[in-house]
Amino acid sequence: MNVDELVRDALREQAAELTTPGPGFADRVLALRRRRRVRGLVAVAAAVAAVVAVAVGVPLLDTGKEDVRPASVLDGNGVSAHPDQSPPRDAITAGRSVLAAYYTAEPAVRSGDRGVLTRTYWLLDPETGTYEKDDRWSFVAVAPGARTAAVLERTLPAWRIGILDLASGRVDRWIAVDRGVGGLAYSRDGSRLVATTYGEHPDLITRVKGSSGDVAWVSPFGSYSSRSGFYVLDVADGRGDWSPVADRRDINGRQDFAFSRDGRLVYSQVVGGKDGLQQFHDLDGDTVPAPANERHLRSDVSARLSPDGKLAALGLTAEAKDTSWSEIRDPYTGEEVARVRGAQLLAWVDDRRLIAWERAPGSEEYRPRLVLVTIGSEKVVPLSGVREPDEAFETVEWEPVFVERRF
Repeated sequence: MNVDELVRDALREQAAELTTPGPGFADRVLALRRRRRVRGLVAVAAAVAAVVAVAVGVPLLDTGKEDVRPASVLDGNGVSAHPDQSPPRDAITAGRSVLAAYYTAEPAVRSGDRGVLTRTYWLLDPETGTYEKDDRWSFVAVAPGARTAAVLERTLPAWRIGILDLASGRVDRWIAVDRGVGGLAYSRDGSRLVATTYGEHPDLITRVKGSSGDVAWVSPFGSYSSRSGFYVLDVADGRGDWSPVADRRDINGRQDFAFSRDGRLVYSQVVGGKDGLQQFHDLDGDTVPAPANERHLRSDVSARLSPDGKLAALGLTAEAKDTSWSEIRDPYTGEEVARVRGAQLLAWVDDRRLIAWERAPGSEEYRPRLVLVTIGSEKVVPLSGVREPDEAFETVEWEPVFVERRF
C-alpha cells in the first residue's frame, strides 16, 4: 500500500473544502492504516446475486472452483505464472500483458520531519526472463514491448531522460530538457513520451505523529504540489514541446500525466469527493472535457479500456468473505455490463481476461496476489505469490508495472 492510498480516504473530506488537514489528521491516517490491516470483507448477498446474473451480453458465470495450479508455466494461452514467488523472480506474462518491472519505496530523511519517498526498481531482462534490481533510477517507464525504458536519475527533478536498453542495461542515449522532470509515461504505440515537470521533488513527504506517539509519513496535498506542466517528446529524436498547466489545489504532490487512448490528450488524477477523478488537458496544457470513450474511466484503475475499446475496467464494487468483484462498464454510456473477479484491475490480457490484485483465500487480513480473471467466469488463476503487508507505515510493498507485449 503506498502513501497516496493510505491518506486518500482521510484527504477526501479535506478536498471538499480544500483546506490544510487540521488537528487529529495523523490519528485518522494511522487508524485508517490499522483498520485496513485487519478488516474482514463484508458479506453482500445482493452483490453475489448480481454477479451470478451478469448483465447484458455477458455469459453466465462459471461456478467452478478457483484454479490454484502451482505450475510455473500454465496452459498454451500465453500465461507464465509463478504463484510461489513474491516478489517475482521470473517473468510473469499473460496474453498481451507482461509484468515488465516492479518497484518498492521507502522514505529517505532529508532533515527533521522532511523527507522523500524513494523507489527501487526491479526490471525484466528480456533475454533471461528474470527481474534484476537496478537502483540507478528514481523513476522508470517501460515502453510497450518491454525491450526499452525511459529512466530518470536519482536526483529529482531530473534534467535529462535516459533511453535504457533492458537487455544490456545500458543507456543508449539521453534526451536533455530545460525544465526538471519527475514522471514519465509512454503513448500506446510507444512513439512518444509525456514527461511531467516539477519545481521540486514530487515525492516530498512529511512526518506526522499521532496522539499515541505513532508516526506516519504523508505526501503533501493541495497547494504543495510543484507540478508546472509537461513535455510531449518524440522518442526517436528527442524533440518536443513543453506546455504549462495551471496550478491546482486538488492534486497530490506527485500527479503525473499520461496519454489518453488515442494520444491526442493527456490526463491526470484529481482529488475530490470520490475516488478516481481525472482531468484531461490538450497538448497545449489547457483543460478539456474527457473523450467520449474515457469519461467514465477512473484514474486509479490502470487497466482502463479493453484492447478493442468496447469495455471499461472500473473499480471494486462488491466483496463477500474473501472474494472481490470489480465492475466492467460500457465506456460510452457508463452502464455496468458485467462484474469480474478481482479487487483492483491492473491490465487487460485480451478482450475478456484481465490481471488483477485479489485477496488470497483463507485470511481476514488483506494479503493480495496477482491473478488472472475472466469475464463470465469465477475462476481465478494465481500469477504471483501473496504480497505480505509490511508493518512499517511508510513503505510501499512491491508494486507491479505492466506493459503490452509485442509478439
